[in-house]
Amino acid sequence: MTRTGRLCLLALEDGTVFSGTSFGGTGTRPGEVVFNTSMSGYQEVITDPSYCGQIVTMTNPLIGNYGVAAEDVESGHPQVFGFVIKELARRHSNFRAIMSLDEWLAQHNVIGIEGIDTRALTRKLRVDGAMRGVITTEIQDPAEAVRLAQASPSMAGADFVKDVCPTQESLWTEGFTTEFNTARKLVRPGRTVVAIDCGMKRNILRHLVDIGARVRVVPPTVSPAEILDRDTGGVFVSNGPGDPAAVHYAIDLLKDIVGKTPIFGICLGHQLLALAMGAKSFKLRFGHRGANQPVKNLGTQRVEITAQNHGFAIDTVSLSRVGGEPTHINLNDQTLEGFRHRDEPLFAVQYHPEASPGPHDASYLFDCFDQMMLTHRAPTAEDMAAAQAALQKRV
Repeated sequence: MTRTGRLCLLALEDGTVFSGTSFGGTGTRPGEVVFNTSMSGYQEVITDPSYCGQIVTMTNPLIGNYGVAAEDVESGHPQVFGFVIKELARRHSNFRAIMSLDEWLAQHNVIGIEGIDTRALTRKLRVDGAMRGVITTEIQDPAEAVRLAQASPSMAGADFVKDVCPTQESLWTEGFTTEFNTARKLVRPGRTVVAIDCGMKRNILRHLVDIGARVRVVPPTVSPAEILDRDTGGVFVSNGPGDPAAVHYAIDLLKDIVGKTPIFGICLGHQLLALAMGAKSFKLRFGHRGANQPVKNLGTQRVEITAQNHGFAIDTVSLSRVGGEPTHINLNDQTLEGFRHRDEPLFAVQYHPEASPGPHDASYLFDCFDQMMLTHRAPTAEDMAAAQAALQKRV
């Protein structure tokens, strides 16, 4: 049974209002309303720092059927500003579960709404684009809720990285602890990867440990000297929330280290590296969020099914002018999904090769990072093909 069961409104800036029943927390919270097409993995979605500032709609109609497991979080607490579903499972069944989704969201005071037509909401967002919205258990006047949504800040120009990044350096040592990952367990004595944490998912860190690295996690506000010490074998730039162009301090940091050490970026890290090189970013209409996005590797001509979560993208033409070479494209809309630097040991992808949730098709890219730290050159199509073949053997 739900804990609250009170009236809950989801209002959009265009005047649309959905009325449903609340679960989890209570209150009023504005955010950008987006949708995610994953059929499972709701716990990883909710705890992904890249969703900070957003009210997430799940397109799968039944959510919560396997409860909440302590091992499946991607950060220390839920990051979404609201959670929208068609139906909440009244019972969960999972030997790993420690509580229900309803209880967990109530514990962290994250507002959930169920009982609305999530298909209609998703169709609206696909046509009109992601919108500012508000989710509330306190406001019962739809017009007032719409006014609050219209007065909320836009995601364009928003820096949410400062809200989710760490304030101090730390060491990460945890590798994979379940049988669900194709572990490498490489041994690279003396190699340190400096991971710039802009809102990093924990499964990325596990992959870095798995390729044999000692992982230093640093905030994006550190100085170049704190990154480029004698032990640094390579730098990783993480995912994160908000508008990449607004994260000026991270862009300035990357400008100072590009070309001085091997660098690999994922999602926001992909965008920040491109901006540091001099490329331009733009906001997608409704973004790519889900665990079934098809991406083509331009070098190998292979298609990967990928996990994605981003609302901005990089302009390919501007990237090509500053030394970037596209390596991957999205087959749905042809937007850029990966690039390498023509001259420097640097490459990045817009999607999430670490999965959680999602397929593991692209986890070979961590092996490419490992090789780049050995060779000090960006991976070629041949390097990626070899890494893909090695992944298939492990699977």
